[in-house]
Amino acid sequence: MKKTMITGLLLSASMLALSAPAFAEELKVYISSQHQPQVWRQVLDKYEAANPGTKVTIETGGNTSEAQAQYLNTIMSAKDSSLDVLILDVIRPAQFAAAGWTSPFEGKDMSVYLPAYAEANTVDGKVVALPAFADSMFLYYRKDLLEKYGIQPPKTWDELKAAVKKINGGENNADLQGLSFQGKAIEGAVCTFLLPYWSQGKSLVQNGKLTFDKDAAVKSLKLWKSFVDEGVSKKNIAEVATDDTRKEFQAGNVVFAVNWSYAWAQSQGKDSAVVGKVGVTRLPAMTGGDQATCLGGWEWGVSAYSKNQDAAKKLVQFLSSPESSKFMAINGSLLPTYASLYQDADVVKAAPWFADAKQVVETAKPRPVTPRYNEVSETIRTTVNAVLAGVMTPEDGATQIESRLKRILR
Repeated sequence: MKKTMITGLLLSASMLALSAPAFAEELKVYISSQHQPQVWRQVLDKYEAANPGTKVTIETGGNTSEAQAQYLNTIMSAKDSSLDVLILDVIRPAQFAAAGWTSPFEGKDMSVYLPAYAEANTVDGKVVALPAFADSMFLYYRKDLLEKYGIQPPKTWDELKAAVKKINGGENNADLQGLSFQGKAIEGAVCTFLLPYWSQGKSLVQNGKLTFDKDAAVKSLKLWKSFVDEGVSKKNIAEVATDDTRKEFQAGNVVFAVNWSYAWAQSQGKDSAVVGKVGVTRLPAMTGGDQATCLGGWEWGVSAYSKNQDAAKKLVQFLSSPESSKFMAINGSLLPTYASLYQDADVVKAAPWFADAKQVVETAKPRPVTPRYNEVSETIRTTVNAVLAGVMTPEDGATQIESRLKRILR
C-alpha cells in the first residue's frame, strides 16, 4: 500500500513538473508607472517570443522621478538582486554608475543614438546605460480654441498671457485654466525654474562651477508667480505634478500645458476630451530672449547586483534597438533616440508633430551636470514650490537658491 502511494505521489510530482513552464532565464524589469508599462509589455512579449525559455516580468512604481529614484536607491543600497533592468531618468546614469549600482556595456557603439543620449550614458569613457526614449518639454495647446479666437501659438510668455486673457474672456468658463505647469516640489519644478532662466541666456553650472545669475533667477521666479497672481494658472499650482498637468489638459480644462512627449498619446485616447484638438509647439521665451527647453529622456541600466548579467544586457540591447524605439514611438508616443525615425512614415503618421520634434530635442538643454545633482535639484524644486505657494518672495527665493548652491558647489 505504501509503495503504491509513494509511486503515485512521484508520478503526480513528475506530471506537475512537466506541466509547469520551464524558463531558463527569468528577468525582472523596473519601469515607471508613468511611462506606459502596458505598451512596454508588448515589446517584452516580442522579446519572449524571439527568445524561448526567457520570461520577463515588469515591476512598476513611482509617478515622479523622485519617487522612482528613492525606491531604486533603497533597492541598490541594499544590494538587492531582485531587479535585473532599471529605467532611469536621464539625470541619473552618472550617479548610479558612480555608486557602483549599474554594470557597463563593453564595446557598444553609441554613435547610432542622438548625441545628447550618447553623452548622458557615457561616464569616464564607459557606457553605463542605453537609451530607452528621448524627451524634452513642449507646450501643448488647445488648437481649436486658438483657431476660434484667431491666435497663433505664442512664442513668448507675454503672448501666452494675452492669449489666455482673450480666450477666457470669450469662453466665460470658470473651470478653464489658462496654463498648467509643474509647481510641486518634484524634478519637473527644476525645469520650471530653468526654462525662463535659460531663455535669458544664463547658465547655472559650467564645468562643475556655479555660474548663477541672481537677477535672472528673480525674473524667472517672478514670471511663474505672476501666472498665479494674474489668474492664468490656478491658485494651488504648487500642488501640481507632471501627471496632474496631463490629466487636466486631457480633461479639456486647460488651454496651455507644459509637459513631456508622453502626454500626446493620452490626449488622443478614448478617454480624452480633446482628441483632434491638440497642438504641440516649442516652449515660449522671455520677451527679448531665446526659446529654451529642458532635456529629458529615460535610459536602461543593468543592476550590478543582477544574477543574470548577460541575459539582462541582451534584453537591454533589444529594448534600446531601432525596432523597439519605433514601436514605442508609434504605440506610446515616446520620442525616438534614433535620428532617422523622426522622418519615418509610420512614426509621423502616428504622431505628426514628431516630424518637428527632432530639432527641439537636439537643442534642449541638460540640467546641471554634477555628482551632487540631487542636492542641486532639491534646492531648486523646494524653492520654486515655496514661491508658488506664496510662502516666499521671488527675491528671497533667488537668494536662497544662490546661498545653498554656493555651499553645494564649492
